[in-house]
Amino acid sequence: YGVFEGVRAYETPYGPRMFKARKHFERLKQSAASLNIDLNYSVEELIEISYKLLDKNNLQSAYIRPLAYVGENMALSSTSESHFLIAAWDWARYLGNDPLKVMISPFEKPNPKSIPTHAKVCGYYATNILATKDARSKGFDEALMLDSKGFVAEGPGTNFFYEKDGALYTPPLGNILPGITRATVLEMATELGFPVYQKQILPEDLFDADIAFFTGTAAEIAGIRSIGGHEFTMPWEDTAAYSLFLAYRQKVTHSDHQDCVII
Repeated sequence: YGVFEGVRAYETPYGPRMFKARKHFERLKQSAASLNIDLNYSVEELIEISYKLLDKNNLQSAYIRPLAYVGENMALSSTSESHFLIAAWDWARYLGNDPLKVMISPFEKPNPKSIPTHAKVCGYYATNILATKDARSKGFDEALMLDSKGFVAEGPGTNFFYEKDGALYTPPLGNILPGITRATVLEMATELGFPVYQKQILPEDLFDADIAFFTGTAAEIAGIRSIGGHEFTMPWEDTAAYSLFLAYRQKVTHSDHQDCVII
């Protein structure tokens, strides 16, 4: 019974720097509060602990996993003492570097009335894990999950976008995690002049797309080459998505570290 986060630190000319650290740890505290889990560290303390962890392990580029959880009492209760751990390791992009072969999963996202979709709750990801395992057992790289109403939601560990005629489309908030990388992509798209529409998406809408991609801290921006056997024909390098991929790589290694505490 717990909540977690995923943060990336990147090697920069100024040493290792976490990207959007403050936003990640603010979300961790919000997730903990939504499940009545005590997390008695401030955002500033969590950032400082993370940099000490990187220093002690001599990591310049790393994935950081904070976890707040309840233990010791086996009753179905949130009144037990809470615990906190944080780990870091060298981890390449979660979904690799090659365009992905994706299937639409029979595993649905949980109803947001049953569990808060804005929080990264450990148990919430059980269905997501099953979706990924099912997709890979069938020869695909990853799954794309629908919500309980049949609309496109997100990947098991990522948010989802598709591109058509230079415009980007992504599911609205409500049934999806409000991803920090997703928000960064929305900001960059506006800066670069690409129209973005947040709307309900049916699976059949994807067959008219030029390209699609996943976003997430672990995956960064991962291109999709096919969904459900439908191949996208536009070259990845010719898309707005690729421009966003390049802009994101520049951003995480050279900017947006102003919210970090330097130890």
